[in-house]
Amino acid sequence: MENSFIKDRLVHKFQEHIYGWEEQHGTLIIHADKEFNLRIIQYLVDDEQLGFKFLTDLTAIHYPNNTDEELVVTYLLYNMYKNVYVRLKFALPISAPKIFTATKIFETANWLERECYDFYGVDFVGHPNLIRIMNVDEMDYHPLRKEFPLEDQTRKDKDDEMFGRGGDFNFGHFNVKS
Repeated sequence: MENSFIKDRLVHKFQEHIYGWEEQHGTLIIHADKEFNLRIIQYLVDDEQLGFKFLTDLTAIHYPNNTDEELVVTYLLYNMYKNVYVRLKFALPISAPKIFTATKIFETANWLERECYDFYGVDFVGHPNLIRIMNVDEMDYHPLRKEFPLEDQTRKDKDDEMFGRGGDFNFGHFNVKS
């Protein structure tokens, strides 16, 4: 199955709700309207010629400089009979990061959406049990968002040699006999 075939079917079906597409490493990437995430996913699953019946991955990416599109939720779907992947990307504003849950289509979305909620703060509307699963409940932030500055490289209060960053490693002398 060619990527152009998948793209043409999606664009024909959802027209103005598909914002763009690209191809990376042989995988078609579709950028689409977040309000249509379930319709597009369901179409990819149900269409007999497409048959993307396996959710391989679901995550988010934080782009702090993209106004009103700071979070992007990505779904990686797989057609195991044709050995073809398609990635769907839906942009969300960080002020209201809401998108519909895919748990009714893929059971594996249950865990993946919880993980995405935990680390990025994406609210999957309709999720049956959207709770933190890896971080403590007391955390009032989402650790994979790029909201904090990187470590200050000018700090002098730590010894980088203890962390394998710099210094000389003396592993001793080895006598090699031939």
